[in-house]
Amino acid sequence: MSSHASHHDHTKLYAGTLLTLLVLTGITVAASYFDFGSANVVVAMFIATVKASLVALIFMHLKDDKPVNAVIFCGSMVFLSIFLGFCMLDVDSREKVSTGKLTWVEEQDREEAKKKVKASPPAGHSAPAAEHH
Repeated sequence: MSSHASHHDHTKLYAGTLLTLLVLTGITVAASYFDFGSANVVVAMFIATVKASLVALIFMHLKDDKPVNAVIFCGSMVFLSIFLGFCMLDVDSREKVSTGKLTWVEEQDREEAKKKVKASPPAGHSAPAAEHH
């Protein structure tokens, strides 16, 4: 019996994995155009975790390995998510540091405020009173 016959043909599995990873990458790009509010990072990390798990299962052959290795991998993902969750809570609890630069919206608000100031009469002066005859 030839040694080639004992090997499994994984071409379909790898092609399917490639296609799935490409679709998930497309979903990642599409998700970047939506504003999920404070959940932006959570959505991005979830998609990245699915992709990393798929790579670990297929390309690192974790799905065909001993079950204890899968438990170790899942445990590491749980602890990583806990660690990142605490990091996100810490960052969200801090005050915004001013860099001295304005955002585009802040610049537009400042320009509108300047226009309103120029259009309004100077302080202390009132509009001319109508004369009574």
